[in-house]
Amino acid sequence: MNWRRTVAIGRKEFIQVRRDPRSLLIAVLLPLIQILLLGYGARLDADHIPVYVYDQEASQNSQALLKHFQASRYFDVIKVVDNYPALVRAIDADRCKLGVIIPWDFSRRLDDAHRTQVQALVDGTDDNSAQLAVGYAQAVVGAYSDDIQLQWFALKGISQQATQPLSVDYRTWFNEELESKNFIIPGTIALVMALMGALLSSLTIAREWERGTMEQLIATPATATEIMMGKLLPYFVIGLFDAALCTAFAVGWFAVPFRGSLGTLFFTTGLFLVVILGIGYMISVATKSQLGASQYALLVTLLPTSMLSGFAFPIDQMPAPIRAITYVVYSRYYVSALKGIFLAGSGVRDLAPEIAAMAVYAGVIVFFATRAFRKSLR
Repeated sequence: MNWRRTVAIGRKEFIQVRRDPRSLLIAVLLPLIQILLLGYGARLDADHIPVYVYDQEASQNSQALLKHFQASRYFDVIKVVDNYPALVRAIDADRCKLGVIIPWDFSRRLDDAHRTQVQALVDGTDDNSAQLAVGYAQAVVGAYSDDIQLQWFALKGISQQATQPLSVDYRTWFNEELESKNFIIPGTIALVMALMGALLSSLTIAREWERGTMEQLIATPATATEIMMGKLLPYFVIGLFDAALCTAFAVGWFAVPFRGSLGTLFFTTGLFLVVILGIGYMISVATKSQLGASQYALLVTLLPTSMLSGFAFPIDQMPAPIRAITYVVYSRYYVSALKGIFLAGSGVRDLAPEIAAMAVYAGVIVFFATRAFRKSLR
């Protein structure tokens, strides 16, 4: 292979990208737009959940419970209503996601039997938010219950240690705050790489057909392999630049922890780009229309990356047949590597299975991509 011819074709392709507003938009603005939209929009956390309260007793004990809700960053007590229908109307009108009902005998039961109940009405139209609201509410009520229990122990002169022979001391590794952005945003980089690489590389050969320059390309002494390498080299460099840009935004703007090494990040990103660019190139060879090539590229790369890679949905919770399919989805291994690099500080040795899988994919894709293009007008 003649590298002078390869670099010349790569320089020509880079000039075409620079002169094409659509390619510049995909290469520079699209990654920024994607990571900002997904970084702010794709959140599984629930903060400041609006709460309406129907306090039938309005006692010191019930007010103490409400103060626990007000002190939590997960809830905002919007209003205290004086009747049940008003609480129901607030939930129906989507003015609140959680309604708390404190019974009229709350303090009496607490004093007599040391056991009482509080009712919570949850808007279940969004099941994820509803589950989070229930979990947070249970935690708030549990904290209030612990305070009441400590007060009762103190009055009776009983040591708390004597009543709890077993306790759990747990620590959360890698994502200590359990914030969804810490595992969503690294996965977003895979989505950006898949979308950018597929869109740009799928236009390489199709553009030559539409502009009528295919005859000139075929007439050059460059071999099919040199044409492929020259065509994809600029997009490989652009892909690494976009990966660095997304990483800078993830760490600097969204404060996602980065515990791994940049070398491991760019090495795995390079393998993933080889796969994505090779797929886009084969689509471009098979489809002589830029519009058709871009649509096929989105179908083949973006959908598997967003649905079956573990980016949006946990693979462990998928049905067994779908889990089996994910093993042939190349982006699964890159998303797993990204999360390991960012959160766990994984190195090349730790990511050996993921790297091996992507390397096999890259070898297969390169093998077929080098044979996809023929220097012929047919």
